[in-house]
Amino acid sequence: MSAQTLFEKIWNRHVIVEEQGELVLHIDRALIHEGSSHAFAALEKQNRGVARPRQVFAFTDHYVPTGGRDQGVDGIANPEIRNMVLRLTANAAQHGITLFGIDDPRQGILHIVPPEQGITQPGLVIAGADSHTSTHGAFGCLAFGIGASEMMHVMATQTLWQRRPDTMRITIGGRLGFGVSPKDVILAIIAKIGAGGGTGHVIEYAGPVVTAMSMEGRMTVCNMSIEAGARAGMVAPDNTTFSYMADRPYAPRGAAWDEALAFWKTLPSAAGAVFEQEIALDGNAIAPMVTWGTSPEHALPVTGKVPDPRAAADEKKSAEIAAALEYQGLTPGMALEDIALDRVFIGSCTNSRIEDLRAAAEVASLGRAKVTAWVVPGSQTVKRQAEEEGLDQVFRAAGFEWREPGCSLCTAINGDQLQPGERCASTSNRNFRGRQGTGSRTHLVSPAMAAAAALTGHLTDVRELLK
Repeated sequence: MSAQTLFEKIWNRHVIVEEQGELVLHIDRALIHEGSSHAFAALEKQNRGVARPRQVFAFTDHYVPTGGRDQGVDGIANPEIRNMVLRLTANAAQHGITLFGIDDPRQGILHIVPPEQGITQPGLVIAGADSHTSTHGAFGCLAFGIGASEMMHVMATQTLWQRRPDTMRITIGGRLGFGVSPKDVILAIIAKIGAGGGTGHVIEYAGPVVTAMSMEGRMTVCNMSIEAGARAGMVAPDNTTFSYMADRPYAPRGAAWDEALAFWKTLPSAAGAVFEQEIALDGNAIAPMVTWGTSPEHALPVTGKVPDPRAAADEKKSAEIAAALEYQGLTPGMALEDIALDRVFIGSCTNSRIEDLRAAAEVASLGRAKVTAWVVPGSQTVKRQAEEEGLDQVFRAAGFEWREPGCSLCTAINGDQLQPGERCASTSNRNFRGRQGTGSRTHLVSPAMAAAAALTGHLTDVRELLK
């Protein structure tokens, strides 16, 4: 047998049957949220149950508000959202599914809670009701988002029809400089390969920059694989992975841990394994990044200038840049650091873990916010830890608002949204037109960069504040 990639080792173990290029894949874990009611309705219509309820996990995150949560579900003002939460609660109870509900002390985003609970493990295939399920690939598993009809199929059969994607390895050499974070790494990658550069591929991230990252940093990188068009992102499991997982509530224990660990150590891509595409980046050359347009590929070092459409390589690209600048209200050639802001958002499944909040708090402690700034932890567990460390007090002293866990301004479908024309520096993953509210303007940045922008009121090179 030829040398196999990490992806191939996992994929091949999970194939049940193959027919004319399509195959049935065994799914180990399924992750759902309040928006998954259509999958349950389809189950009921076909008079089916959930095949393996212990392998399905439900979360209240996308729609729940991040303010006014003292009364739990009864305190949700929007009746449609309240009914969605109640429906998920009822469906989970009916089918015996574990629910991390609005009143659960472990409640949080479905890409934050499973890793911290040990539900996410190397070697698994995980399907989630959200595109950023790719986050979990940081643990050396294959994780991807699926739609409602596919989720119904997974819940009914614990399997899914799929086509085999191609493989791509992105190797980041060298080491990151002062003030540069994993968020900057993935923005630099997308700027290089484009928002469609990973289409049809599963990306494995490798190289010294990646192996030096914490698990939280790796999750940030894998999270935005979707923004590069990829099906999923992965990082080979190593001692950093195993140390993070040890003693998590759902992690194996005792002899089962030893057996699992022995298997996990066999997963990294073998020497000589062939990828359909190979891409390399120099980590030393990556700077703090910021997006200027309406696609994650519209990213530049914060020290750069807004691009001029006339300098584009072709007419199509020129028109794309011009349209983005018109929507964003920017002028070609203006310094990115001259872009004034109305809001700052620190949160989302990309950047709401404890290390993200620590990085933002370090910067927030240097001054006071000049614009409205929200900090939304990714889970109740993260929120408690941050409060134990006093991070919430740091943010409050700096004029930031400390809120309850949820997707919040990333999805803007929960009452948290920008007003038309408002401009926000955001640690989320998408800067599409209207993503944070109708007519909203979004600039993607790292947590430290977001905190720096809050203190100055404009996009700012965080290195200048920290040095």
